[in-house]
Amino acid sequence: MLRFIIHYGVHFVIPFLIGFLWFKKDRLKISLILLAGIVIDIDHLWANPVFDPNRCSINFHPLHTYWAILVYCILPFFRPTRLIGLALIIHIIADMLDCLMICLES
Repeated sequence: MLRFIIHYGVHFVIPFLIGFLWFKKDRLKISLILLAGIVIDIDHLWANPVFDPNRCSINFHPLHTYWAILVYCILPFFRPTRLIGLALIIHIIADMLDCLMICLES
């Protein structure tokens, strides 16, 4: 249960916390953009099974590979892609924490 709360808390709560605490002008808009980082989970549709609660997404799904993560880490350095990069990094952090908790459980 703790793993579920941490994983989905980072996916859904952290974007709103960042949006509301650091972006006073467009809180909701920024929060929704940060929440949109979840769209990279579309690559789960290519997996079989689509959802496996004990599978680590990192370096398994195409949009969760180390190469993709490297690109996500570069995006915040450029103003036009700053928020998208932050959104994707938040998503990857959530998935990395999930992978860490999978390892700790076994």
